[in-house]
Amino acid sequence: MPEANNEDAPDIEDALVRRGTRTAAPSAIASGRHAMSVEVALTVFRQMLRTRALEERSIKMSKSGEAYFWIGGPGEEAFSVCLGLQINRGRGPAHDYLHLHYRNAGVMLAMGMPMIDHTRQLAMRATDRHSRGRNFVGHYAVPEWNVVPVTSVIEVQFAMAPGTALVQKRHGLKNPAEAEGITVVVGGEAGTAEGDFESCLNWSTRPGNELPVLMVVTNNNYGISTDLGTVHAHRPIADRAIPYGVRCETINGNDPVAAWHGIDRAMRYCRRERKPYLLEAVVSRLHGHSSSSGAQRNWTEADPIAAFEQKLIDARAIDAPTVRVMKEEAKAEADAAVVATMKEPEPSRDDVYAGTYAPSPTDAVYPGDYTGLPGIK
Repeated sequence: MPEANNEDAPDIEDALVRRGTRTAAPSAIASGRHAMSVEVALTVFRQMLRTRALEERSIKMSKSGEAYFWIGGPGEEAFSVCLGLQINRGRGPAHDYLHLHYRNAGVMLAMGMPMIDHTRQLAMRATDRHSRGRNFVGHYAVPEWNVVPVTSVIEVQFAMAPGTALVQKRHGLKNPAEAEGITVVVGGEAGTAEGDFESCLNWSTRPGNELPVLMVVTNNNYGISTDLGTVHAHRPIADRAIPYGVRCETINGNDPVAAWHGIDRAMRYCRRERKPYLLEAVVSRLHGHSSSSGAQRNWTEADPIAAFEQKLIDARAIDAPTVRVMKEEAKAEADAAVVATMKEPEPSRDDVYAGTYAPSPTDAVYPGDYTGLPGIK
């Protein structure tokens, strides 16, 4: 594991103020053979800043005692935000289903989740809409957005994804006008060693029954504390799709322009062909795996926000004072979410089973085993 220093995460407004070098404002931000409009680029950048501000404030919560445990994805903001902004959000098989993991705060913020929905779960408050304060942070569950409950068990989401994709394919056959919903499942590179990952590849590629599953692997080169290079041949993770005949690609997940177009290509293929696609995004890991390892900043890792900030300033799409204001706004939003969260109640012993069971005819036989749904006596 790369050596990390023992400094706390710096406040977001303390980043270097950079100077531009170009003289003409661009109509687009280019990276290689791809380009992104300035409007989209600034939207992505703002959401990246919001995600980083939330993650850094979350780390401070875990260190200050405002929360018990932190896990997240600082360094993955570019890819996560680009993914969240391209989701067909809604409820039911006509929209995209999301099987996320616990490093996807950027996806949820880009989709429109308020920061306080994240900090409430982190602080284990009864107001936590995802689990009523009964789960780890980042374990989202939003039925109206087709966000399937996130689990701590590594990679099981890949075994569940074919289920929602099968419903979507059947729905599309009956309702051709609503045949663009796809299932997006996200995991890390270490989890691809799990049988659940192979199950997803297998069940999504049965001849004549191919499924619209976009399998995303965010590769930060570490499985908790294990260096990928010590357990995996030096080949792209995306190559695991080749024996199944699945279209695949590896992209630079730290580059928002490359990430945006890579996600767009993958989504368009899944929507049009109703077949699976494996997209590997190489990303950074700036604060280790979780607070269990100290969450210290690793300054040897590439920072996608710093790089994109420099690109935007050099292109004169934005200036340093405006960047500073955007960072201050993001930090203030995260701070306000924490202040409001800490005033809210924690779960009580009396509601520990609330929401565990749905009403059923057996309630009359075993009345003591059912404690009711939230708000139901």
